Amino acid sequence: MALVRRHGRPAPGGRQGPPVWIEGAKPMSKLVAACLCIAVSTAAVAAQGIGNLTISGNQVTATLDLQGISADLTLTFEQAVGLTAGNLGLSAQLVNPQDPNLLSRLPAGGLVTLPGAFPVLVRVQPPAGGGLSFSGVYTLDLHTHNLELTANCPLRLFSAPDGGPFDDITGNMGTGSYRVRGSKGSFSDFLIVADARPTSGVVNQKFDALSGLLSTYAGAIPGPVLDDLTRQLQAARGYFQAGDRVDAATAVNGFAATVQRNSGAGIPDVWRASGDLPNVAGRLRAAAGTLSFSLSLAPATP
Repeated sequence: MALVRRHGRPAPGGRQGPPVWIEGAKPMSKLVAACLCIAVSTAAVAAQGIGNLTISGNQVTATLDLQGISADLTLTFEQAVGLTAGNLGLSAQLVNPQDPNLLSRLPAGGLVTLPGAFPVLVRVQPPAGGGLSFSGVYTLDLHTHNLELTANCPLRLFSAPDGGPFDDITGNMGTGSYRVRGSKGSFSDFLIVADARPTSGVVNQKFDALSGLLSTYAGAIPGPVLDDLTRQLQAARGYFQAGDRVDAATAVNGFAATVQRNSGAGIPDVWRASGDLPNVAGRLRAAAGTLSFSLSLAPATP
């Protein structure tokens, strides 16, 4: 509503009088008021640590609006329904790299730490009643000038369920100054960390994680497809144990391709905010993707 002076007369002392309606003024239309309410609501939803949020089709772009932090964020879905700022629940915050509660969620041993130059927690937490759903996987890209990609760079992208343990989901890294990408089949907390663990150990843990997912969701996968996936995963681990990381990565990529070919009709591949669908295909593909990345960094012999 526009603010105007009462009949144009100043208040005593030269100060402006309280804003009131004047004769001939027209009330704001309900449509304009509704549009302003929507705009304010959308801005409020995206306000916590997020700036310049834009949604175009299946892609979300934003900047991290945090003191001392320069970063761009992109979320890209294969197919999303109900993708709005309010339904996404995207936020970011600065964290204390020495916070014991946060450190307890990282892998044990003290070899995974938060870089002091980028102590940022990104959270994607869609409200259960918001109506967001997607099929397949989504990718999260972060690009920051606060960090730099160097030879043997230990920086990685980790994710965790709300309040749960963090795991490596890195699928790709690049320069300018540091870019990182990871895929998921569900939503999470995200951190960029410095991971000094031996790569071979990381690869073995990712093999175990993928095998665990396959076992957990075996009942949701048709028998012949499950047999194919089991053989491909066993072959990949055998190649790796024999020191052949190239063929191991090829077998893991074949595993992911088999999952994708059978997604939907064969393997459930939809995530829904209501939490009633597990998106088995998305979880398997995302786990295979980060395993393939780690295999590309592993030494020729374990």
